[in-house]
Amino acid sequence: MHLADVTMFYAPTSGGVRTYLDSKHHYLTRQAGVRHSVLVPAGTCMPDADFHCLPAPPLGASGYRFPLRGGHWLHMLRRLQPDLIEAGDPYRLAWVALAAGQRLDVPVIGFYHSDVPRLVARRLGPSARTLAEHYIRRLYRQFDAVCAPSRVMARQLEGLGIPRTLVQPLGVDVQRFHPRHADPKLRMRLGIGRDTRLLVFAGRAAREKNIDLLLATAQALGNRYHLLLIGPGMPHTTARNVTTVPHYLPAPQLAGHLAACDALIHAGDQETFGLVVLEAMASGLPVIGTHHGALPELVVPGTGVLTPDVTRDGLVDATRTLFVLDAGLMGRRARRRAEEHFAWESTLQRQLDHYRHLLGDYRAHNPAVNRAQH
Repeated sequence: MHLADVTMFYAPTSGGVRTYLDSKHHYLTRQAGVRHSVLVPAGTCMPDADFHCLPAPPLGASGYRFPLRGGHWLHMLRRLQPDLIEAGDPYRLAWVALAAGQRLDVPVIGFYHSDVPRLVARRLGPSARTLAEHYIRRLYRQFDAVCAPSRVMARQLEGLGIPRTLVQPLGVDVQRFHPRHADPKLRMRLGIGRDTRLLVFAGRAAREKNIDLLLATAQALGNRYHLLLIGPGMPHTTARNVTTVPHYLPAPQLAGHLAACDALIHAGDQETFGLVVLEAMASGLPVIGTHHGALPELVVPGTGVLTPDVTRDGLVDATRTLFVLDAGLMGRRARRRAEEHFAWESTLQRQLDHYRHLLGDYRAHNPAVNRAQH
């Protein structure tokens, strides 16, 4: 089986989709009878012959690139002749993937990584949501199957009338993100003692992450707590109990930072999955967050404290509750949950089973495909 992934969501530094694709490629290349090709925008390739960089202009200073013309991408897909194509974004390349599927007579999967209608509504207002929903419905109904990273996203797609939806969680490298990798000097560099409770959040400082709410929560908690914010765009602050690292950290360094903290705190209420939540749990951290989006699917009772209130007071109460309870025990339970349910090997094996089932069904209903391949 030859699978081709195509997406614009592949930045040079980091990002959830890049983590997914890199982990997936590492897994698939070790499976007998499987070939994996990845098509991504120019300037972001791994040193791997199976990664193909194609032209696309930069999208501001985000590190991402936005393909405007699909000709080169369509030509490359037709040259590679995959058995199955997966589109990892809902923009120009999704339509290219569908066109390539028609030309090659192969099935095409859409992976719904982002909650597009909600993001559009947050930036452009509620009236824009209806247009975004119409667009998503029109696009994703054309795929042979649609993968959603969480049950909450699958329900959203089904509510839009999109059939053939599969729940396909992402995963985590449970060896890289592990309590044993805790950076022993992190607290010293931050200038805090062992009795200070160290909270961390890592990711882009996007609007939906509610970073201002995290800062307000840290201020309300006071100096017995210290908040560490890691990721591009994190705001400069003069607060004594907040430290910002305004860029991505390489995965080994991020793993060391996470494992040295006491808990992850997440103020976002729109997560489609929550990869950093899973990385923190694998690192042995309990999670403080909101009972919204996909977080409740990861942070089950006993692995953290979630609040229904997306407010400063809600997060403050959840944080204090966590430390009144046994935060260490919850961290160990969080680690066990990540190991047992979300190691990349198990989530990607499930996905490979989806691919094989879809491909078998497609060939069974398209006899001409079987004749052409024999």
